[in-house]
Amino acid sequence: QVQLVESGGGLVQPGASLRLTCKLSGRTLDYDNIGWFRQAPGKEREGVSCFGGYGDYTRYAESVRGRFSVSWDKAENTMYLQMNSLKPEDTGVYYCAIPIMCDSEGGRPVYAEDYWGPGTQVTVSS
Repeated sequence: QVQLVESGGGLVQPGASLRLTCKLSGRTLDYDNIGWFRQAPGKEREGVSCFGGYGDYTRYAESVRGRFSVSWDKAENTMYLQMNSLKPEDTGVYYCAIPIMCDSEGGRPVYAEDYWGPGTQVTVSS
């Protein structure tokens, strides 16, 4: 049974940093892509970043490029999202998902069968 569990969210002030964790169980990454999405109150879900399992490449949405960094720990079967210089507009519920398609805006869910975590809340406020 494939499962994803996010953690690491919280309430921080603008300019602070957080590191989110997405633990994958029930399968390994193999050559699939895995990524982060977020949904702010009253807005549609959007792609944030993607890690490509074939070639270990990364993609980011323009809004987070230069501030966020995604990585994959093969030994731990875990994806991380290091978020620096957080802004109030980064507030939302952050989800990880597999498999996804990586694109120029992070990633998109395109497969009929994919898996999502329950999400972790990130709130950036003074």
